[in-house]
Amino acid sequence: MTTPANDASTSAFHLRGGTPFFASRYDQRLHYSLYVPRGLDDPAAPLVVVQHGTGRTAARYRDLLRGFADEHGAVILAPLFPAGLIDADDLHNFKFIDYRGIRFDHALLAIVEEVAERFSVSGERFYLHGFSGGGQFAHRFFYLHPHRLAAVSIGAPGRITELDDGLPWWLGTGGIEERLGRSVDIEALRRVPVQMIVGADDTETWEINNPGEANWVDGVEKTGATRVERLRTLERGFLSHGIDVTFDLVPGVGHQGALVMPAVAAFFSRLMRGAHAEGTTTP
Repeated sequence: MTTPANDASTSAFHLRGGTPFFASRYDQRLHYSLYVPRGLDDPAAPLVVVQHGTGRTAARYRDLLRGFADEHGAVILAPLFPAGLIDADDLHNFKFIDYRGIRFDHALLAIVEEVAERFSVSGERFYLHGFSGGGQFAHRFFYLHPHRLAAVSIGAPGRITELDDGLPWWLGTGGIEERLGRSVDIEALRRVPVQMIVGADDTETWEINNPGEANWVDGVEKTGATRVERLRTLERGFLSHGIDVTFDLVPGVGHQGALVMPAVAAFFSRLMRGAHAEGTTTP
């Protein structure tokens, strides 16, 4: 393999295409990788963050968006938040934003800042997709930081946080300011394009109906029996607050993040084309 002319050194070569995983300056226990198109020369390229789920398949999700990134001149950022932080048996840390002193929303924002310093990307507002555990993180991050998002795609979360101050965090948004230091800005939420996406056959319940385990709180069962039902509950709550939702129910698909990715890419593509037509980098 020869080094392309515009990648004059070994280091430069490995900072294009699919990169290695880097330790974050914010917290070196946390990592991230990128896909940077080799011909990219836009100093303010759009940034797409794709958040893994419980299985931590960050590189796989990154690679599924390579063609999308090449087509749109976008950079893909895949954070990797390891399991077993502090508690060797923990699998769920990042999903609920705040875990034993680690603020995963702050970690992501710090990583975006690092990437914006090192690469030609627009880090002020970015596109965010997460599936399963990543979908849990994505919609909770959205509540806290809508002003940083060009769009959010919420994929098949097993547990949802409703926009309801009458329910305690994380079943709802009650006490969110005391717990996380930020209130929910409904007007800001309304300005962010939202996709909710789930496979039509995503109906297995063994993983999401598990009373007594670390990621269970009584009341979860009231939001629906399956991921489809729970995402519909989240949709109803958004619509009741005047937040528009594009709901994509993908036929013939179960709990398979890779198989919903084409519809996620199509959602982001429409927004990027619209932004390009208007002469902006974000919607």
